[in-house]
Amino acid sequence: MILVDTGPLVALHMLEPNSMGSNRLREFIAKSAMSVWFFDLGSLTRAFELMESYADRPMDLADASLVAAVEALETRKIFTIDRNDFATYRVRRGHRHYALEVLG
Repeated sequence: MILVDTGPLVALHMLEPNSMGSNRLREFIAKSAMSVWFFDLGSLTRAFELMESYADRPMDLADASLVAAVEALETRKIFTIDRNDFATYRVRRGHRHYALEVLG
């Protein structure tokens, strides 16, 4: 499983509405190849904890949401154009912390 940051999706939507990239994205979503993950209270709480723990390098709610989702869904792969921030973030597994596998 690969989680997708909003950056690559926004970049595709900024293309002309009838562009190849925009059409491919719509087809991809229509085939259920991508789904939206919704927070529960525990994941939202974890996102807020992450924002506090990365206060020295401000983490916004979107980034914190992805890291919380990575932890909850037990993956480490993320597709983003925001390589610098996500190279800094770590995923908690028990008492250990691991780097994300940043794709993109």
